[in-house]
Amino acid sequence: MRRRLIRITLILLLFPPFLAALAGWLVGPAYLHPIRRELTPDLIREADASFALSGGHREDFNVRAPDGVMLRGWKVSAPQPNGSWALLFHGVADNRVGVIGQAEFLLRAGYGVVMMDARAHGASEGPIATYGWLERNDTRAIIDAMLSSFVNPCLSIQWHGPGGPDCTLPKHIFVLGESMGAGIALQSAATDPRIEAVVAEASFASLREASYDYAGLRWSPLLGKTFFAPFSWTLLYRGESLAGFHAAEVSPEKSVAARAFPVLLICDEKDVALPCRHSERIYAAARGPKQLWVVPGAFHTAALGFQPVEFRRRVLAFFATVAANQNSSPG
Repeated sequence: MRRRLIRITLILLLFPPFLAALAGWLVGPAYLHPIRRELTPDLIREADASFALSGGHREDFNVRAPDGVMLRGWKVSAPQPNGSWALLFHGVADNRVGVIGQAEFLLRAGYGVVMMDARAHGASEGPIATYGWLERNDTRAIIDAMLSSFVNPCLSIQWHGPGGPDCTLPKHIFVLGESMGAGIALQSAATDPRIEAVVAEASFASLREASYDYAGLRWSPLLGKTFFAPFSWTLLYRGESLAGFHAAEVSPEKSVAARAFPVLLICDEKDVALPCRHSERIYAAARGPKQLWVVPGAFHTAALGFQPVEFRRRVLAFFATVAANQNSSPG
């Protein structure tokens, strides 16, 4: 009887971690291949209706990434431009239309916006999503292409006047990202000094930290770090093997410590996908000017919906402050 009790106890203790490890191994490929939300004609019409309200003028904007992947998106000019541009990055399993609300108020405020489908999302190419490992290089290519789009049309003409192309380079370049896009934005800013500031809502602190929330069934990260930790171990190990990158290096938390740039971190109080713990870790690690806004009652990436007036006020004030500080800096 005693041996039987010991055997049953061992089964009860070891079987859940074993199942967790198996689940992590099976899920490993899935997080590299998120569900692709297609850019349908209905979504394009929805975006065009928003641009009509804000007075924005969109044009297709395609960029070849360093590894040859074609990234597709839109470059949208503001009706009364203030000279600054913002790159908008959507969340996982979404596409560029997922940040249309952010684009609308930025355009009204005079910011031009670039809205790209991340690799392996929407209409962009790419076999896998790497949550910042390759995407930070994509961002650099996007900025290169954006700056070239202002210069190249002017190289073939001998005059500048009414009716001619706009050859004015952006005064400032900012980035706003949601969830996965927030993590990509922070990692991109660490490697590209042309990005002057980042607004990041519901970013993950690191891939490993995010895996604990999923291992804990979005209920208890402590459970994911202890009893169900094998899920995290096998998930990341298989992902690293398939994608060829080190999960430890996909870390917005490390990125804000690597370069001191201004950040406005937004976390949603009731977010169970990427709880405020992630934004708090990033905030603690950031070396540049930093703000943290906890949005009462909001769920994952829902700050604009829950607090639209305050969201717009904080983002516009943040960008304006950074621009003013840059303009007043010597040189």
